[in-house]
Amino acid sequence: MNFIIWIIIGGILGWLASLVMKTDAQQGMFLNVVVGIVGSLLGGWLLSPLFGTGTINTDDFSVLSLVVSFLGAVILLAIVNLVFRGRIR
Repeated sequence: MNFIIWIIIGGILGWLASLVMKTDAQQGMFLNVVVGIVGSLLGGWLLSPLFGTGTINTDDFSVLSLVVSFLGAVILLAIVNLVFRGRIR
């Protein structure tokens, strides 16, 4: 059951990050889930030590862990935009 919740929350966070970075028209539902989960991993690696919390990948479903996972997804989309388009939107 945690796996299903993890995918749903990852999809929502990936979708919200794609709205913030204005890449939603280029992504489908599957890519939103991937961005949310991979961005959460990135956020856990970069931002968790700064905030002192886990991410959705570590079964820590607090508000702060959702924020860290969301920021990781936004950072991931910024990196992808920078690599493939040469600029951050």
